[in-house]
Amino acid sequence: MRRAAFALLVAFSLAVSAVQAQRRFFGEGGYPPRLAPADGITTSGLVVCRLMFNSVRYEPMGIGWRTDYPGAETNLMIRTSELTRTRVAFEGVRKPTNYVVRPLDEALFGCPFMVASDVGTLGFSQQEAARLREYFLKGGFLWVDDFWGTEAWAQWAREISKVFPPSEFPIEDLLPGDPIYKAFAEVARAPQVTNIQFWRQTGGRTTSERGADSMDVHFRAIKDAHGRIMVLMSHNTDIADSWEREGEDPEYFRQFSPDGYAIAMNVIVHVLSH
Repeated sequence: MRRAAFALLVAFSLAVSAVQAQRRFFGEGGYPPRLAPADGITTSGLVVCRLMFNSVRYEPMGIGWRTDYPGAETNLMIRTSELTRTRVAFEGVRKPTNYVVRPLDEALFGCPFMVASDVGTLGFSQQEAARLREYFLKGGFLWVDDFWGTEAWAQWAREISKVFPPSEFPIEDLLPGDPIYKAFAEVARAPQVTNIQFWRQTGGRTTSERGADSMDVHFRAIKDAHGRIMVLMSHNTDIADSWEREGEDPEYFRQFSPDGYAIAMNVIVHVLSH
């Protein structure tokens, strides 16, 4: 049933992608941040929050916390409502509720599911790290994506160690056979997705944005004492672009979006059921 549902999604999206391509489809950085309400998030249903952070270095083709915002989470939530039984919060037709939240915002604790991109540029203060640790240990979740190469990984690993010292909460690879790969659809691994600009520049000949330094996709996690994933990391891939850019080019959709949504549905179903 899951495979049939996903096949229907693919067929539908291919049919409408040419029409969607005629309009601007949630371009990166073109929208002012919609900060979460100061008095907290009270909407019923799944709300995906975008983590706002300070960038302390630059990565090519990245724009800090705004990377992939807000189209990635908007499309992800729409597809989640279509493909799963997850109740998603909507404010109108095809307008799911999503917010931007900062580490020190009280609204942080109302976000069950957070995403962040270009995290190889971020820097956490000690106060932010302490607040995030509290958030995660109370049941919070963050998926970081779209950071490439050795330097970006080193920056991220250094900053997340302020939240979770590796001696206490080590980063581990999610190996084949992990339950997250079959929570919704059976997949062998996380796909390597390149952003659409790089894909166009290279004619689709390669998906590694940093050449030899980013050939291998790393799908990693930090878990709590009960095995629950608190932080999920997809390194050397831009899975969020497979959602954000789904309607911009039919060929880009065919190459990346089905796999990108398959792993995303696995993550959502697994995380929300654990």
